[in-house]
Amino acid sequence: MNYPIHKVDTDNTISDEQLKAILDEFIAVKAKNAKRILILPPDITRFYSKAGFISAYLYAQLKDQAEIFFLPALGTHEPMPAHEIDAMFGTAIPKELFLPHLWRTDVVKLGEISSSRMLALSEGKLDYSMDVAANKLLVEGNWDLIISVGQVVPHEVIGMANYTKNILVGTGGSDTIHKSHFLGAVYGMERIMGRVNTPVRQALNEGYDAFLTHLPIEFILTVLGNKHDKLALQGVYCGSGNETYEAAAELSQKLNLNLLDKPINKAIVYLEPSEFKTTWLGNKAIYRTRMAMADAGELIILAPALHRFGEDLEIDRLIREFGYKTTDETLAAVKENPELANNLSAAAHLIHGTSDKRFNVTYCPGDGVSQAEIESVNYGYCHYDEMLKRYPIGELKDGWNTMPDGEEIFYVSNPALGLWSTRARFEA
Repeated sequence: MNYPIHKVDTDNTISDEQLKAILDEFIAVKAKNAKRILILPPDITRFYSKAGFISAYLYAQLKDQAEIFFLPALGTHEPMPAHEIDAMFGTAIPKELFLPHLWRTDVVKLGEISSSRMLALSEGKLDYSMDVAANKLLVEGNWDLIISVGQVVPHEVIGMANYTKNILVGTGGSDTIHKSHFLGAVYGMERIMGRVNTPVRQALNEGYDAFLTHLPIEFILTVLGNKHDKLALQGVYCGSGNETYEAAAELSQKLNLNLLDKPINKAIVYLEPSEFKTTWLGNKAIYRTRMAMADAGELIILAPALHRFGEDLEIDRLIREFGYKTTDETLAAVKENPELANNLSAAAHLIHGTSDKRFNVTYCPGDGVSQAEIESVNYGYCHYDEMLKRYPIGELKDGWNTMPDGEEIFYVSNPALGLWSTRARFEA
């Protein structure tokens, strides 16, 4: 058997039975003698990644030979409740095998990226070191095998999601999360999104290579793309090295980058209720479409389940206090306010969530967030029910649509699954 295992089928896609065969091959090469296994899947925000299916299959095949635990790579997200575990992984895995990652308390520092290196990566903008840290369970659990499972897709902080990010951010601590996010924000989101190698990726890869390669970590990376108007698995990459990530990222660029020949004057983006309950996650609607938006255009975000701003209550409070202002205003606030300076991932999120007054953003929640709350953080407001009357999503298709009155709009049914840009802006 050859390892790493890279399987691609963009013509017919990869069926569940074919995926099981790939996982059987992985098990035969990497897991046949393992007695203690830790699986690091994403949470419900990556529901469509096939990571739930993969994790459940690995458990079913290996539970009779090994102790198996799951540590969802939550980053700053809340621990998964039982109903989300059932939706993501099925009901066959005992709930006590799912361990919570608490990003403020559960980590151990393994090393650091030096201040001189961070200065170079940030083009002279950031003069501080960054911790290389991960959940203490990775180091103290005496594992025979740690399997990181997840999807490679364009990402606003690092360029392309997953690989070492799943470890050092997904199971990382506050210093790494804050400073890596802020590095991406000051470097420039539009210089990062959809790129395979970026300063944030370099920082995390260098930290991982220097301080974590002694751990028995293997990666299973998926790439999904639209096929016949349905999301389908088209690539599976199993391996432990950067070549596995880069191969997956290159396929994701082909499948998940949507390069348009003209900018969008009006975009309608839908946030699926089970996945998007906060602007911390829901602002993917802004991140992933901003490079496609026309100057003075309007981005309408349909967010029926929105109930607050931050996943973390402390960050929620900071978002409410500072709001989504311009990049320059947020950078000034970081310099002037120690509290925001100590929560740089929140500052980075505020920068990611601004249009810098180039285009307009209208948030359309249900009853979970009020008009006053939405407007207090500098977004426009319309109630979900009212906007749905004008733009009934059941009648829209992904991409360009012409409404009965002749208005042209661009519809995105799930912003987490891609990146939209004009060709000219992405290739500039």
